[in-house]
Amino acid sequence: MATLSVKPSQRFRLPDWHTNSHLLSTNAERQRDASHQIRQEARVLRNETNNQTIWDEHDNRTRLAERIDTVNRWKEMLDKCLTDLDAEIDALTQMKESAEQNLQAKNLPLDVAIECLTLRDSRRDIDVVKDPVEEELHKEVEVIDATKKALQQKISQAFEKLCLLQEVRQQLSSDHRDKMETLDIDRGCLSLNLKSPNISLKVNPTRVPDGSSTLQQWDDFSQFNKSRAEAEMKGAVELREAMALTIAETNNELEAQRVATEFAFRKRLREMEKLYSELRWQEKNTLEEIAELQEDIRHLEEDLRRKLQNLKLCHTRLESRTYRPNVELCRDQAQYGLTDEVHQLEATIAALKQKLAQAQDALEALYKHLARLQADIDCKTNSMLLDTKCMDTRRKLTVPAEKFVPEVDTFTRTTNRTLSPLKTCQLELV
Repeated sequence: MATLSVKPSQRFRLPDWHTNSHLLSTNAERQRDASHQIRQEARVLRNETNNQTIWDEHDNRTRLAERIDTVNRWKEMLDKCLTDLDAEIDALTQMKESAEQNLQAKNLPLDVAIECLTLRDSRRDIDVVKDPVEEELHKEVEVIDATKKALQQKISQAFEKLCLLQEVRQQLSSDHRDKMETLDIDRGCLSLNLKSPNISLKVNPTRVPDGSSTLQQWDDFSQFNKSRAEAEMKGAVELREAMALTIAETNNELEAQRVATEFAFRKRLREMEKLYSELRWQEKNTLEEIAELQEDIRHLEEDLRRKLQNLKLCHTRLESRTYRPNVELCRDQAQYGLTDEVHQLEATIAALKQKLAQAQDALEALYKHLARLQADIDCKTNSMLLDTKCMDTRRKLTVPAEKFVPEVDTFTRTTNRTLSPLKTCQLELV
């Protein structure tokens, strides 16, 4: 007969079953209420954050646009400032070149005045007087030097000012380039949107980069560059005006002195006589001394060569005697004598070389002095026409260079004449 088997397990009571069902229902309702609350809060948060994001993006887009306008206005101001600065640099450069040309032009009257003084320095003895012509020529040199110093000072100031202008321009250009680059960056940022392909998350984008400046510092920097450029341009304008005034004043002073000097020349033109006997005598004696000194130098060189041969002989004897065998290699009287002879010859050769060097230095000094004497004699070859030559030379100041033809040729020209070897050597030594 079959029997019922009961599976051993835990048995719950019926109230427990009802309680469990009630708890499940209650928890389900509570979870649904909580979920509903979260959904409502999420919808509110989404709406608020969406609105906030839209307005933040709109505000920042507006700020970017305003910043672009601000930077662009500064860029345009810098553009104008750079244009004005370039124009002022060109104007100051032209004025500096004009001053340099005027300074270069002062070399001609200075050369003429110095040439006249050089010519009149050829006067001899009592004729070498400090007459009104010489005073006016020295005064002319002083006036020219003063005008050149004044012009050189203005040129130096212009150079320094141009350096400052270039420095300011470099700063403005750097600021301008930075603003152009900033405009490109900000315009690129303004053009971005949610659908742009090149947007991505960055590492620590809110960091403050090193070297960041405040808005006030940024504005002060550009304002400082602009103000400095305007101040330097103002100084350049004042310098250009001062340079123009200096050029006019120096030209007027030089012209007035030229007139005074030539008036003194015309009064003094026929009052000079020149004598050359002393210089000719000095030239003759110097040539004789050069010839005698050259002869002595030749004798010194011959003696030096002979002494070198004697020294070679002693050296050879001493060297050969070092090969004597065994006990024969003794320091005998011949050895001592040869050694003494070597020392004596070396001392003699040193003395001869020293005297030869002194003689050659004296010969070179004689050649140089002879060249100076001959140059001075050439300046005196026609002393009666020295002042006429000076007046003719001064015609360069009023006659254009292409039309200038000397009326008086005081000196014997050597352009197409072959110099003697002696004179060629003399000129090379001067």
